[in-house]
Amino acid sequence: MYPEQLLIPMRQELTRLGVEELRTVADVDAKLADQKGTALVVVNSVCGCAARNARPAIAMALQHAVKPDVSTTVFAGQDREATDRARGYFTGYAPSSPSIALMKDGDVVFMLERYQIEGRTAQQIAADLTNAFDQYCASGQPA
Repeated sequence: MYPEQLLIPMRQELTRLGVEELRTVADVDAKLADQKGTALVVVNSVCGCAARNARPAIAMALQHAVKPDVSTTVFAGQDREATDRARGYFTGYAPSSPSIALMKDGDVVFMLERYQIEGRTAQQIAADLTNAFDQYCASGQPA
């Protein structure tokens, strides 16, 4: 496990965008249990080969005109219980860090797992996300 101080910049890459950090099981359940509408759930990580492009991709995607109703993140390896709880909502998907889920009315409708992120540019990942936003999120919804 990495010291908290080393991870602050990686956390801030998302929170500075308005992505809500869920650090406890209660936070996750409050946001995702009985969730209506669309929610982006990012499993953030220290993985340099995948997360370093995932975080900028999320920043790009959240500039898109069509966005999820809420955007959230958990940090794998740090907030373990919160991460495990969030992954519990990803029925049918193995744990993956990083990963990016788009949920609608409590169900995963789109998922990017680590193997789909790793080795790709931030622009390619962002394009996948914006295509999913266009398909599953109502136009003009706030992030």
